[in-house]
Amino acid sequence: MADIGAERQTRAQAVAARLWNSRWLLAAGIVAVLAVYGFAGMSAYVVLAALALLLAAALLPSGATRHSAEDAAAIEASGLQRLSGEYLAAAVADPLIIFDRTSTIVHANAAAFAAFGGIAPGMSLSLKFRAPEMQALLDDLLSGKVASDVVDYTEKLPVERAYRVSASSVGHATDLYVLVFKDQSEARRIDRMRADFIANASHELRTPLASISGFIETLRGPARGDPAARDQFLQIMQNQTGRMARLIDDLLSLSRLEMKPYLKPGTEVDLRQTIDSVIDSLGPLARETAVVIERDFVEGPLEVPGDRDELFQVFENLLENACKYGQSGGRVTVSIARTETGPEAGIDVTIRDYGPGIPEEHIPRITERFYRVDVENSRTQKGTGLGLSIVKHILTRHNARLSIKSEVGKGAAFSVHLPAR
Repeated sequence: MADIGAERQTRAQAVAARLWNSRWLLAAGIVAVLAVYGFAGMSAYVVLAALALLLAAALLPSGATRHSAEDAAAIEASGLQRLSGEYLAAAVADPLIIFDRTSTIVHANAAAFAAFGGIAPGMSLSLKFRAPEMQALLDDLLSGKVASDVVDYTEKLPVERAYRVSASSVGHATDLYVLVFKDQSEARRIDRMRADFIANASHELRTPLASISGFIETLRGPARGDPAARDQFLQIMQNQTGRMARLIDDLLSLSRLEMKPYLKPGTEVDLRQTIDSVIDSLGPLARETAVVIERDFVEGPLEVPGDRDELFQVFENLLENACKYGQSGGRVTVSIARTETGPEAGIDVTIRDYGPGIPEEHIPRITERFYRVDVENSRTQKGTGLGLSIVKHILTRHNARLSIKSEVGKGAAFSVHLPAR
């Protein structure tokens, strides 16, 4: 009922405002009608009709869709009267806290409760946020030193989150203030990943460059006239340039994949033919490492939606790693099996070696860029530290997944699950 009364009052105010704005035009019209009535002997009914038309014209807006400034102000005032601060706070997706001059919480929205917990109206904000930067922000705001300010704040528990906190007063002379917490955690994580990536890539390139530079200096100096040393150093330099080329190729491949992570392949791939091609291409490496590659393929057609070149790269990386790092086991098994039932029906490809295996603590991080279980062994095997990261990105594009099982001393198994459709 109160809302209906307020609405009627607002409409009455708007009508009065229109009459007042048209007062001179309305007065002139009335005088003109009365003059015609006095001098021309016009009927009283006609005079009343003319006056009614004048009044209606004065009450009509100046345009079909345009309100006067007073009308707009009245409508805005009416809308804001029905809109409470609680509704506004609830509409904000970020954590928001309203407090008064005594630093006491007046209201907190649902996002604030979810982010910080244990906060309620009547609680002291200074006791909840004890970090020095938050205390300084509250002191400056409540003392009137600043009208608004922004600080960076990190919440440690239950998980570490980084926030950009904006503080400002609410309205004029309301003695209320607001804090808005903008979550920066994901942006910070991406920045750290970018910095780590640049540092790792720079390190991986700097090492062979330093080696090549040293050998060039030696060849131009003490080994200038030593053919045997020259041949040896040139071979090492060639190996180092090959290492840099592989690293750059992997970096470019990873960059291309990251630019199109959600592009789903639209062609069919014959897994049997693709994996046979991978095994054939790695035959020389298997002979060099004295590893026997065994096949265990299920019968029947083995087709999945995907990009053949990318899936070839996946299985080439996995099989190459198995031959290099599991060579002490003497054999590698490549098996293909179907998962016929359930929501995850598809085809599983498992590449298993019987080498030293991978310690359990390394498995969750093994697909990270530049992460190595054994740095020296990886570099000896000419690894770039990017192979499994490339595998993960390709499988993500194919709506597939990689699972890793390993036991120290008993080898490791890398399984790829590809959906049938």
